[in-house]
Amino acid sequence: MICYLSRNYKGLNSAGNKAKTDIEKIMKGLHYKNVGLEQTLYTNSLSAFIVTLMGVLLFPFRLHRGDVLILQYPLKKYYVYVCRMAHLRGCKVVTLIHDLGSFRRQKLTVLHEIIRLNYSDYVIAHNSAMKNWLQEQGCKAILGELEIFDYLSEGINVKEYATSQSPYKVLYAGALASRKNKFLYDLEDHISSYSFVLYGNGFEPERIKKKELFVYKGFVPSEELIATAEGDFGLVWDGNSIESCTGNFGEYLQYNNPHKTSLYIRCGLPVIIWEKAALAPFIREHKIGFSVASLKELHDILPSISEQEYKEMKFNTLKIGECLSCGFYSSKAIARAIELLK
Repeated sequence: MICYLSRNYKGLNSAGNKAKTDIEKIMKGLHYKNVGLEQTLYTNSLSAFIVTLMGVLLFPFRLHRGDVLILQYPLKKYYVYVCRMAHLRGCKVVTLIHDLGSFRRQKLTVLHEIIRLNYSDYVIAHNSAMKNWLQEQGCKAILGELEIFDYLSEGINVKEYATSQSPYKVLYAGALASRKNKFLYDLEDHISSYSFVLYGNGFEPERIKKKELFVYKGFVPSEELIATAEGDFGLVWDGNSIESCTGNFGEYLQYNNPHKTSLYIRCGLPVIIWEKAALAPFIREHKIGFSVASLKELHDILPSISEQEYKEMKFNTLKIGECLSCGFYSSKAIARAIELLK
């Protein structure tokens, strides 16, 4: 039997919880068995703690020898205990990574994180860059790749089948405060051939001189964004600099699959991404956008993209978006893990 452990998620407004609940839906659709309690979305910390703890205490009694347990990582303080109990029950453990605590938030040392992950029999990394890093750091589990996060959604952008032409609009969704993404406020002097559409919280319009180049839409729930997104490209970029992705969040792009990339694709938007980002090869290979070393390059690149070239990128983006909406990549990665373990 293939099993998974459901838990409480504190709402769906965070990208991390959306990704995890999507994967639970995908596993449920594949008729895998939930050995925890039913999924809940309590935002109250005490309720969330109790529900997750009860599921963790209950799950060993629902496992049988020969089962394969799929875990979503991080599982915080419970991860090692859950892996140990699964092994005591004669089961294999597959871990699908969402976030590495030793990178962006640096809550763990690299050694501590690898020791944790070595309790798993198979680890699904985001991509080949993360897979290689885990191997170099001493991860002994069998390693696989997700490629890109799926994005389940009922929403369909009514504009997604329309073509566009220069001047293009670049959509950016996420944290907009200068302390998180200062690059947005340093970019206006290099923009003349395109404009930005911004979605999220924290925008500081008083720091912008050329206000006509930025249209601020505020925070919009993902389903609504998919149905109403205004823009021609989605930008994946983090940090303080327009020359390169910097800081903990920026450098993490070299190993991480940002969930917003999948959101852009579901919006029908070809992706602009930092050339050193781990997802850049995927974007180039599937011809669903392009990569840049510096955001200064957009001034020349965007006006040079013909309507026909954009139409082809759009068509390819919609095809990948259909795959994301039905759980293609998660299903494939988990199936591969199960095949190799058996």
